[in-house]
Amino acid sequence: MATILLAGVDLFFRGKLEALLPGHHFVTTDTVEAPELVIADISRIDPDEVADAYPDIPIVGFTNHTDTGGLRAAHAAGFDQVVARSALVERAPLLIDELLASIE
Repeated sequence: MATILLAGVDLFFRGKLEALLPGHHFVTTDTVEAPELVIADISRIDPDEVADAYPDIPIVGFTNHTDTGGLRAAHAAGFDQVVARSALVERAPLLIDELLASIE
């Protein structure tokens, strides 16, 4: 399975992602491991900074569905997928598997 970097993801939502994506290894920005995928909470990070820091790694951004400015900023920064938090919860395994398959 993949090493997934969680950027700006709070502890509660990290637990939810770990349950939704069993078998993957989750790390944060303070780790030395190179991630194969990034999941970023758009409301807690700067999309341009994340995109610049991980230019060759697929990035999934999520935020509240009412944060249209954040969603647009993540699209503009070049995130591979930008979804509402609820959509990530509903489709996490499918989204992540598709992105990981695209880099193999």
